[in-house]
Amino acid sequence: MRTSVLVVGGGLAGTSAALFLAWRGVDVILVEKHPGSSPHPRAVGFNGRVGELLRAVGLEGALPASRMAKGFGIRRVRCASLVGERFEETFWTPPAQLSDVEYSPTAGVGVAQDRMEPLLRDKARELGADIRMSTRMLEFAQDDEGVTALVQGDGEPYEIRADYLVAADGHRSPVREQLGITRTGRGYMHTSRSVLFRAPLEEYLKDGVGQFAVEGVGFLTTYGDGRWVLMLDDREYTEPELIDKITQAIGRDDLPIEIITTGRWTISASVADRFSEGRIFLAGDAAHTLPPSRGGFGANVGIEDAHNLAWKLAAVIGGESAPSLLDTYDEERRPVATLCHQQIFARNDGHNRDGEAEDATLYDNNAMHYGVLYRSSAVLGAGPELPPAALPEEWNGQPGTRAPHAWVEPGRSTVDLFGRGWVLVADHPQWQEAAEGLTVHCERIEHLDLFGLSAKGASLVRPDGYVAWRSTDLPDDPAGALKAAFSSVSAGTR
Repeated sequence: MRTSVLVVGGGLAGTSAALFLAWRGVDVILVEKHPGSSPHPRAVGFNGRVGELLRAVGLEGALPASRMAKGFGIRRVRCASLVGERFEETFWTPPAQLSDVEYSPTAGVGVAQDRMEPLLRDKARELGADIRMSTRMLEFAQDDEGVTALVQGDGEPYEIRADYLVAADGHRSPVREQLGITRTGRGYMHTSRSVLFRAPLEEYLKDGVGQFAVEGVGFLTTYGDGRWVLMLDDREYTEPELIDKITQAIGRDDLPIEIITTGRWTISASVADRFSEGRIFLAGDAAHTLPPSRGGFGANVGIEDAHNLAWKLAAVIGGESAPSLLDTYDEERRPVATLCHQQIFARNDGHNRDGEAEDATLYDNNAMHYGVLYRSSAVLGAGPELPPAALPEEWNGQPGTRAPHAWVEPGRSTVDLFGRGWVLVADHPQWQEAAEGLTVHCERIEHLDLFGLSAKGASLVRPDGYVAWRSTDLPDDPAGALKAAFSSVSAGTR
């Protein structure tokens, strides 16, 4: 059985990879050993950048309404109980200064992982992805021409031959282990027990706080859909003990409580020392384990891994780019994961269970969501002197950063102009002439100042919405300058 890309793992990162590949017309098969999503929802907060990616593939309107959509419940307090005294609010970063800057056409998405994954799967299937649940990869081998995997569903094992393999098989990643890829980071931190339950507690969310470090009990948070999770010390609990812990955390015992499921969680932090080996690429938790308690980076970073990799695989498989472009996946995404790891431990987790916060530069949440910098051979002009992240208005269209948002007409953002192919942003007719003969679409817009351009300048934006190159003014030979830049960044060569 042949396919262009085999994705192993059907969590958020793997399913997103299948979705983004299928959206770009790439033949993709996904295998996932479980029959469906975990009954424990895990992630709940998806940032505005992920919202943009879902908007691009047509999923924005399909997302269920969530009372946590704006900020998705990231405000957190230390308290005696949910209904009791609140001592202080704790922050992952110092509270941002008030600003009238609008960073995105979308908001954060407050949807639980077990509700999000089926939406991603259904959309991926609608776009042509072959998703096989209850199917396990037994073994794999790669050579210069591709990857051969032996997989098994309900029947006999069979082979799948793929040009490339995306390993999104979790933090224990058998693929990563077989490849001998080591990891660096804080490592093991602690183990927690959890109980997922349903209770009518919506009245306690009216002030926007959705996370509660309950003194002497544990950490209580909501999924915004009537379900709550309480994180406890690692030991065995009987159901009466769990009910008792829940009522302690709530601070009242007169409400109906339905226990849905329990879990045991190993909390650790690490980043793989390389994100690829030959024709195999790591994504999501297989590439980086980023605990959620200090920033919620894990799921978001995994989905953005998948988006970054998908357009590059599509370009190489389609013959539009040289295979060297795929080297930029590691060049771009591993530094982002490493920065997120650093930011996790530069933040206060609310109870300092794993030690005091580290002394490191803190970047605003909006900088981490919309303003990380890519330095690679698919970008021209992102030097080592630049910081790893900044607010979009500080970047002002700097190559290596996400193209900034502005409304071009009601309901349509500059962000909506990007995502399919290469786009040249300009408002001078010579640039339109310069783009002729290249697989580059020219968009004439009025917001050139947001891109750091004069009226005669131009920016080349990649299929993932990141600025690859810019000319702040009109050079003597616009066609030659554009052709040289495009040839370099589209192939991932300098």
